[in-house]
Amino acid sequence: MTAIILIRHGETDWNREQVFRGRIDVALNEVGLTQARAVQESLKDTEIDGIYSSPLSRAFETATIVGENRNVEVRGEEGLIDIDFGAWQGLSHQKVKEEYKDLYETWLAQPDLVTFPDGESLKEVRIRSMESLEEVIKNNPGKTLALVSHRVVLKVLLCTILGLELSRFWYLRQDTCAINRVEYKDGNYLLTLLNDTGHLREVQGASVVDF
Repeated sequence: MTAIILIRHGETDWNREQVFRGRIDVALNEVGLTQARAVQESLKDTEIDGIYSSPLSRAFETATIVGENRNVEVRGEEGLIDIDFGAWQGLSHQKVKEEYKDLYETWLAQPDLVTFPDGESLKEVRIRSMESLEEVIKNNPGKTLALVSHRVVLKVLLCTILGLELSRFWYLRQDTCAINRVEYKDGNYLLTLLNDTGHLREVQGASVVDF
């Protein structure tokens, strides 16, 4: 059995301000750094054999903090990078709702049908992220692995693992620095923990918006 710990990165100012991030490299803010340390503390007694991360700094820094005091190198994994929001990247939530009204409404109602202008679709995210997950598992049979990524990517991975269509994307929540646990054995996935944020109870000032 291979154990997989899926972790969303910590908070950034753009999470708090509700700005679409995508491939723009936004660093953790102070709350995000504190959240990442809380994840590290909650996993201190868990043996982790490998840590893989999206190459974007908000994820990679979270992964680096999780890996503190462990003899484990954090490896960048391109397939875990955030969705390419294309023309939406760097725009506020409100501006997107105003300037891309029809597409935004489709995004909320039928996310599986959306391809972002000059960007990606959820289907494309699913293909690349699952390829990365499967490759990491293949190379680390029987080990415990931590993967740090982004809200959209993790929701897509979890939908796929659970056998849900991407139209169910909004049925799952992924808060900043949430922890999920998955077991993999004989070609099957078993979800054992979803969007756990209990370790963040003492973190002050975190945004509670799922964005």
